[in-house]
Amino acid sequence: MGVFFLIGRLMFELPEEMGLIAVAVRQTQGKGRGGNVWLSPMGCALATLHITIPLHSNLGQRIPFIQHLVSLAVVESVRSVPGYEDIDLRVKWPNDIYYSDLMKLGGVLVNSTLIDTTFHILIGFGINVNNSNPTICINDLITKFNKEEGTKLKPLTADWLIARTVTVLERLIDIFQEKGPNGVLPCYYKYWVHSGKQVRLHNEEGPIAWIVGIDDYGFLQVHEEGKGVESVHPDGNSFDMLRNLIVPKH
Repeated sequence: MGVFFLIGRLMFELPEEMGLIAVAVRQTQGKGRGGNVWLSPMGCALATLHITIPLHSNLGQRIPFIQHLVSLAVVESVRSVPGYEDIDLRVKWPNDIYYSDLMKLGGVLVNSTLIDTTFHILIGFGINVNNSNPTICINDLITKFNKEEGTKLKPLTADWLIARTVTVLERLIDIFQEKGPNGVLPCYYKYWVHSGKQVRLHNEEGPIAWIVGIDDYGFLQVHEEGKGVESVHPDGNSFDMLRNLIVPKH
């Protein structure tokens, strides 16, 4: 059973001020973005977190930003630890965690429900921490770094990553609520994979565009030749890193 399903049943039965998180060792019915299957083997950090966000707040007016804050929290939770700053963990728009720009090792899924003036947010994330399959994991990156740099950084555990990610996320939300997007975007851009990248829109014969950044609502900004800057909505589009395409999701 997916932890999303479990938390979804419980979140309205608890007092609003009470936090809720479910942690799984593995899942058999994990759900990904767009209805994709979410592979959840042993060694993966799997959690679903319930938070509430007031509608009339900086983040409440920019709910798509939550997936970016969670992705950033995962990366920041590792790369802000002394010695681990150069572990090449990065964020990919809109909701993936990558090794450099080469390989996915985690993802984030966010569902929101508005009740009166409060958003109830379910945040699911799965990160390969100690499982080299099906792609690569954080401890593989640490082993590689130790070998290349002659360091002795310790491997991480899934429980540690989940706890630290939630702590960092809480801080990022507080900063966003106080300062808005500009409070977090410099850190986000520090870790993202897209700076200055050229892409094609829609298909391999589509128009060429350059990635500019993220707008105030969390949408990707691209500069298309002869057309100026446009925003690309995260819910209807996907970034295909292998083919360097931004394509509509069907």
